[in-house]
Amino acid sequence: MSIAIDTNVLVRILVQDPTAPDQCAAARRLVAEAAAAGEPLLVSLCALLETEWVLRSRYKVSRKAMSTAFIAMLETPGIEFEHDPTVEEALYLLDQYPSADFADCLLAARATHLGRARFVTFDAGAARLPRGELLQ
Repeated sequence: MSIAIDTNVLVRILVQDPTAPDQCAAARRLVAEAAAAGEPLLVSLCALLETEWVLRSRYKVSRKAMSTAFIAMLETPGIEFEHDPTVEEALYLLDQYPSADFADCLLAARATHLGRARFVTFDAGAARLPRGELLQ
């Protein structure tokens, strides 16, 4: 079983949405089956970024709760991220830099892991991240 999951599946894993109980159950069953088979489900960085946006905008999940959920997923058998070190660093940055949002933290972390020395932005909050620079 080699499976990458979409944002809507990831959201159902994380949120017990009363409007979609069958989907929530199916998503959780998929995680359990993947763990039992030793074939983790892949969460791409794009799906993770979109999930954060859905959790924040649709479900009004707090920054701390979202971070806690993503950390728990990092430790969940049956789920793997496209690049764990990027996710871990993005969550660390999110905790350390309250003026930056998750998207900025993920972009800066990914740039670092791709060997970039600078992260250039017009966003003053994102420019405060390590290697961040405000473009003027």
